[in-house]
Amino acid sequence: MTRPIRVAIIGSGPSGIYAADALAAQEDVAVSVDIIDRLPSPFGLVRYGVAPDHLSIRSVRDTLDKVLDLANVRFIGNVEVGRDLSLPDLRRFYDAILLTYGASRDRSLGIPGEDLTGSIAATDFVNWYTGHPDTPPDAFAEFLSTATQVAIIGVGNVAVDVTRILVKAPGEIEHTDMPQHVFDALRASTVTDVHIIGRRGPAQATWTTKELRELGELEEAEVIIESDADASDAASQSAMATGKVVARNVAVIEEWSQRPPRDARRRIHLHFRRRPREISGDVGVEQITLERTQIDEDGRAHGTGDLSTLAVDAVIRSVGYRGTPVDGIPFDDTRNVIPNAEGRVIDGGSPIPGVYVAGWIKRGPTGIIGTNKKDAVQTVGHLLTDAADANFRTAAQPEESAVDAFLASVTVVDVPGWRRIDSAERALGATRGRDRTTLHDRAQLLDAASGVTPD
Repeated sequence: MTRPIRVAIIGSGPSGIYAADALAAQEDVAVSVDIIDRLPSPFGLVRYGVAPDHLSIRSVRDTLDKVLDLANVRFIGNVEVGRDLSLPDLRRFYDAILLTYGASRDRSLGIPGEDLTGSIAATDFVNWYTGHPDTPPDAFAEFLSTATQVAIIGVGNVAVDVTRILVKAPGEIEHTDMPQHVFDALRASTVTDVHIIGRRGPAQATWTTKELRELGELEEAEVIIESDADASDAASQSAMATGKVVARNVAVIEEWSQRPPRDARRRIHLHFRRRPREISGDVGVEQITLERTQIDEDGRAHGTGDLSTLAVDAVIRSVGYRGTPVDGIPFDDTRNVIPNAEGRVIDGGSPIPGVYVAGWIKRGPTGIIGTNKKDAVQTVGHLLTDAADANFRTAAQPEESAVDAFLASVTVVDVPGWRRIDSAERALGATRGRDRTTLHDRAQLLDAASGVTPD
């Protein structure tokens, strides 16, 4: 009897779990799937990227969680490729490697002063408020206890998420699963004004209407339109004519511009057609220099030379995510993705046998969570086609016990271990009147996985 093909999926975010589901659900090829993640907990950006107050979106992890119960799927958490397993190791134990580890780093602004204290990557701040194990609990304690004026560079959903978390009243977030230290820091925050800065106009912003509208519905914050929100230029008119979301977004902003001031405790300032040129300060961030821009007929922004300054205590850059390379795998440094042809990893124009990619590290940080399902299914389709080749099964030690023995010295979190973490977080949340409180400390996560009750 032909043995099952052994597939290692590197990354347990939506792409990885959707790929595992697609592999396990089909019956044409016998498969055995190991989902390997460097963190003790699964779900990637669903757990550590989606804003905690967006409960409906975060609930997709309940659907993803069911895949981990499939008989031919295993979760191998707290195992890092490059530290605990090398690419040659993976080749020895698996017939195919599917890389789905995402795009977790931030893009830089590339301007002077970006390295000053108080210049913050949105990815790091999001990791902090979602309880990512790599981010110390006090990482933003000084920022939140001293800053009043904050600039956020970028006009996408992440910028909106960060803004919302910064200005929401305590009662608007106390039901979420954020770690307790995050609640405490936000409750004591001194931030009063958040300036969202976009280099183009409202018609070119990439936020979705639902997320945008939420900014105008907050208990203790009002939205103030500061500059150049007009959308009468040719590029904006064209974008609105062909995009219903764009037209709705512009309408929301136009409505805000007509609202009377309400003397709110906190303010959200929208600055359009402004691009950052320099961040400056003696020790930390004190101001940001902005250049007014003009949009051409193709929707591109061009500097006008008209400069202004904005006094701020911190700058949060939210201009996109980027992927990072893994040793032994080709990488496109321009697009920050692994080069591929519909999921087959390519090197010098030719596919690398047995190596595949899906998700953001395949196509870049685009789309919504559901986009990753179609993307993963495409890659898995090619993997299964390739598996029909008699030479596809190349693993020298394909038994599950072989990789288990290799990782004997590593504290591995399996599905039962994850279930214990899940139960511990729910129990901790119940003590505070919440459905869940996220455990942020890696040691606590590993203790919970082994059955030790967290403090």
